[in-house]
Amino acid sequence: MVAQLSSSVSRGRELLRRLAEILPAEALISDREGMRPYECDGLTAYRRLPLCVVLPDTVEQVRAVLRLCRELETVVVTRGAGTGLSGGALPHAEGVLLGLSRLNRILELDVRARLARVQPGVSNLALSEAAAPHGLFYAPDPSSQVICSIGGNVAENSGGVHCLKYGLTVHNIQALKLLDCDGETLELGRGALDQAGYDLLALLCGSEGMLGVIVEITVRLLPRPACSRVLLAGFGHVGDAARAVADVIGAGIIPAGLEMMDQGCIQAVEAYMQAGYPTEAAALLLCEIDGEEEEVESGLQHVADIFRKRRATSLRTARDAAESARMWAGRKAAFPAVGRLAPDYYCLDGTIPRHRLGAVLERIAELSRLYDLRVVNVFHAGDGNLHPLVLYDNQRPGELQRVEELGKRILELCVAEGGTVTGEHGVGVEKLDPMCSQFSPVELAQLHAVKQAFDPAGRLNPGKAVPLLRRCVELGGMHVHGGRVPFPELERL
Repeated sequence: MVAQLSSSVSRGRELLRRLAEILPAEALISDREGMRPYECDGLTAYRRLPLCVVLPDTVEQVRAVLRLCRELETVVVTRGAGTGLSGGALPHAEGVLLGLSRLNRILELDVRARLARVQPGVSNLALSEAAAPHGLFYAPDPSSQVICSIGGNVAENSGGVHCLKYGLTVHNIQALKLLDCDGETLELGRGALDQAGYDLLALLCGSEGMLGVIVEITVRLLPRPACSRVLLAGFGHVGDAARAVADVIGAGIIPAGLEMMDQGCIQAVEAYMQAGYPTEAAALLLCEIDGEEEEVESGLQHVADIFRKRRATSLRTARDAAESARMWAGRKAAFPAVGRLAPDYYCLDGTIPRHRLGAVLERIAELSRLYDLRVVNVFHAGDGNLHPLVLYDNQRPGELQRVEELGKRILELCVAEGGTVTGEHGVGVEKLDPMCSQFSPVELAQLHAVKQAFDPAGRLNPGKAVPLLRRCVELGGMHVHGGRVPFPELERL
């Protein structure tokens, strides 16, 4: 054991010495205080310092780091803007944290082809701002749009409030350039609409830094709609709002966005920024229709009729773009607004079939009472992507463990209802146990085989996204795969 420790320390010193030779001094951080900002991503419940942090500003520097780590058999964890919410960028204690925030150039904006080539550190909002003067926009828009990076969006296959109509990141990229675990360049995709061979481009979306280091992304830009307006509706019962969502989609209407909040979230947002939300409502729906002006007017009228039939207690249509922006600003500020309600909160991310929204929200309320933890809800109702926010105080002994147990039960519920453990936040370290309830051992083995094909030595972001088979066995074979997980204790409530 002493010999192993000595060897590890010696290798760490050699790594730092060699990194100092290939990187500028400001691109290498190895002191504890300097590394503190990198000890976690947006999931702050999990923290760990890496061996060191590197912040290259050229692709060649990234390549050199990867080749050195291959030579010294060192783990590499890639980090974007650090806004991820599943612990995907949690450092490895004996590894290098590779930050790509300085690779932040828009390399090309091809207006005629409606494409942009960007480096991974370009922020989501910066890309849309660059495209705006040309009447174009980049569709995926997560709540962290102001700071989250395109590279991170690809790693987590991020969505946002407009993903219902315009799709997730995977639907809006055309090509990727990445470096494999040995520092070799791989180019996937082209500017064409279809590609020959296996769809490796889709495989890399949502791969959470486990298959390669993305150094360039070609994204699809869309024409900005001629008109868009938002309808805000309040409901006296959460179930009525949930059924209204299913009715809108069932009527063949595909809104640009269809978002839902419960009363706890409505009141938090209103106290935070006075968005004009009806605080007496049990639930709120925000529905945006875009397109040509006549199409928008007709769509809004149709949606309003559906909401009235579902007993909406209030209806308000934005008069202009500025009012629409204010309505959306409240939704995008939901997470910081809820952050004022308790010392800590835990943001979950699961997806269910839309027609099960009402039933699942009722179950979540029952679980909230069972675990004596307050849960508020804000989510992408149109595609069934839930984001329950569990309020807690991490200073109370044992409370975080209770929160994690509640989160696990909610995600298992999503799977039991025919859904999945993640819609856009990824698995990271947070959802390894619930993954065992979604996938069979055969399916998990195939996921590990993909990892082995890209990264045989397992140096890229190990221990994330896909649980080891023995972990699932130790959990007791929780695989349900669209079946029903019994919750007998809830039947007593």
